[in-house]
Amino acid sequence: MARQQDESSVAVEGSPVATSLIDALFRTEAAGLLRYFRRKVGDEAAPDLVQEVFVRLAGSRQTKALSNPPGYVRRIARNLLIDRSRRKTVAEAVFVPLEPHHDMGTAAEQDKILEAAQLLGQYEGAVQSMTEKTRRVYLLHRVEDMSYRDIHRQLGISIATVEYHMMRAIAHIQQVVAPE
Repeated sequence: MARQQDESSVAVEGSPVATSLIDALFRTEAAGLLRYFRRKVGDEAAPDLVQEVFVRLAGSRQTKALSNPPGYVRRIARNLLIDRSRRKTVAEAVFVPLEPHHDMGTAAEQDKILEAAQLLGQYEGAVQSMTEKTRRVYLLHRVEDMSYRDIHRQLGISIATVEYHMMRAIAHIQQVVAPE
């Protein structure tokens, strides 16, 4: 064990000592790193990230003076996730495909609210401008949710008259709200 510690502190990149240190670290740390990456990024990307950790370790100039090689490997793994997250955030922010025939601009939310308020005002004005009997029949049917038969009984008018007033009310609202 003391010999292994000595090897890790004198390891030089590309030397047999560095290669044996990386090999030993791979055997002891790879399974734990794989579990760690699976929790963080999923099963599909985890093996590639484990490999990337050891590629970075092999290319590191710090390999010659490591006092805690497993801790260094875990630090590489955390830094790799941070780098990956940054790249992913930048990639998502920069590469937003816009196709003119699919991605049309939308009206501002305030415009929608104003248009709805204006339409509601027109509707209420149209209802208020109806004759008394037509307005009463319309409101009983649309607001009170009464059937034509129930309106006929309540107001003492024929079903044909209820239908007539409903047609007049709908036509009037149509003319006021959408006069085309």
